Amino acid sequence: MIKIKNIIFDLGGVLLNIDYTKTSSAFRNLGVENFDEKFSQFYSDELFEKLETGKISETNFYSKIKACIAHPVYDTEIEIAWNAMILSFRTESLRFLESMAPNYRLFLLSNTNSIHLRFFQQVFIRDTGKPSLDDYFSKCWYSHLLGLRKPGKEIYEFVLMDADIRADETLFIDDSINNIEAAAAIGIITHHLKEGENVEGLKY
Repeated sequence: MIKIKNIIFDLGGVLLNIDYTKTSSAFRNLGVENFDEKFSQFYSDELFEKLETGKISETNFYSKIKACIAHPVYDTEIEIAWNAMILSFRTESLRFLESMAPNYRLFLLSNTNSIHLRFFQQVFIRDTGKPSLDDYFSKCWYSHLLGLRKPGKEIYEFVLMDADIRADETLFIDDSINNIEAAAAIGIITHHLKEGENVEGLKY
């Protein structure tokens, strides 16, 4: 029987409450009518993929968004709209991680970007009073810092190598089925966290 020694957690929808519709609505209010065709939980067009792999700067990202809007908008308005999806941390789930730490190596793997990272760090401090989300984990991987993103096979191969862990001893928890299927394809044990589930309610 295989013993799980390592657990890799996704962030949004797993440890952090998010609502894509809030960002979609905020961008529509700014004048981006087709935002849902560009970005969702399951799809990102080239602009958002570049942002999440660090291949475009924040300044260039804002410029590209402004080009989709017929009237002038400020960078801060776009930033607020982009961050609108980030709601609050699941503090019960974070407390559960603390109880798991003596028995497992815990990791974080998130598709994110510099704008969101800066904002959810502030939300983390607000919700927990603690200095850093990273302190819960042996290592955190953020897509824009790696230049890789889920569900690309390369990002899973990289984290296994970087952490020096085996796929068949590692559980990966994510709320997006595309990411789960890609991880499972290279032998990682997976759990697709569905709406209404939380990490503290799973059997390990």
